[in-house]
Amino acid sequence: MSAKTTALTVLTAALLVPTMLVAPVHAAPTPPADGKGRPAKAPAAPAPPASMSTVGGSLLGQPGTQVNLLPGAPALPTNLTGRSWIVADAESGEVLAAYNAHWRLPPASTMKMLFADTLLPSLPKEQVHKVTDRDMDGVGPGSSLVGVKEDHEYSVHDLWLGVFLRSGNDAVHVLSAMNGGVEKTVKDMQAHAEELQALDTHVVSPDGYDAPEQVSSAYDLTLIARSGLQKQDFREYCGTASAKFPGLQEPGKPRDYFEIQNTNRLMTGAGGLSPYKGIAGVKNGTTTMAGSTFTGAAQQGSRKLLVTVMNPGAGGANSVYEETAALFDWGFAAAGKVKPVGELVPPKSADTSPHGSPAQSHENNASADGLVPGGGMGTALGVAGGALVVLAGGAYVVNRRWPRGRRSRGRDEELV
Repeated sequence: MSAKTTALTVLTAALLVPTMLVAPVHAAPTPPADGKGRPAKAPAAPAPPASMSTVGGSLLGQPGTQVNLLPGAPALPTNLTGRSWIVADAESGEVLAAYNAHWRLPPASTMKMLFADTLLPSLPKEQVHKVTDRDMDGVGPGSSLVGVKEDHEYSVHDLWLGVFLRSGNDAVHVLSAMNGGVEKTVKDMQAHAEELQALDTHVVSPDGYDAPEQVSSAYDLTLIARSGLQKQDFREYCGTASAKFPGLQEPGKPRDYFEIQNTNRLMTGAGGLSPYKGIAGVKNGTTTMAGSTFTGAAQQGSRKLLVTVMNPGAGGANSVYEETAALFDWGFAAAGKVKPVGELVPPKSADTSPHGSPAQSHENNASADGLVPGGGMGTALGVAGGALVVLAGGAYVVNRRWPRGRRSRGRDEELV
């Protein structure tokens, strides 16, 4: 081989090596071609329906951002990517701002708020249950679990901690069994949703596990959270940062316990986030169909807010919390500087005046709109017996005021 040929070969190799090393790393995959050989367009993101429920006010039935800023009001955050969100005053029920509030989307484990609000009054927390294999039937693969074991005993109190802190679908199924079974529990939840006028909600699984046609909305989840926060036990559980959960019980030995922590990152500061000042609950969730969802309650001064964010498109495990925190910041700063765009309606049994469109069931059209079916109150108050670290949720009490007129309150709605 001549010197010239050798030099050419070396030069060619030198040019090819970087290409061979770099191209597979940085090259984008070739998009599939359409029928004419042109690159196919990426599928468009689903859009909200042009017309949605108007429960709570006509503006809430319109797609897009709904807000009425008065002079001096801060602008809404510019980094919001959620498909749907809402900011509401927890006491007056006024909706301060909303975005696609009634868009019916998969709710993930925020559905557990409805589960708890439905079942908490009927299951005494001291009741003890020995878990059977049958109790655990139907827990979906890949479910979040707290660690309930068959042939072991748990109190209702233990199980609710597992539901709220670890989003344990195993605990949900055991409590459902104690309530007469999953099928009955789903019917009870649906009936309670109808009573609350959470009419965008269609319940298929009590734990929020992905199921065809299981949907709710930012409006409904906020309405449900507001109802739950009337109950002292609900406030305690959703405001608990960590607790001891029963482990294995071996004959002749004391029962083991292990620590569980709340998966609400605005409460615990996990994932690199700082705990949100005044956070008091409520529930987060993530599934394949739903993306990330979160309903939060917080108080600063005398102002108590509820914020729900569904399926932010920004990506990342913290996006739903970051967008919720941004909306909380806006809501507290905007107090008294916005005209409400709607309201959280009272339950049917307390309502004798019209609120938006007449209450009606959506059961005949239950699939998620736009989707294809199928698939310092932020610090600990103390430790009770070494079992619980309770945040502000235990002290966060909503003085629920009906927008038009007042109704007598039952025991669970008494103020502390």
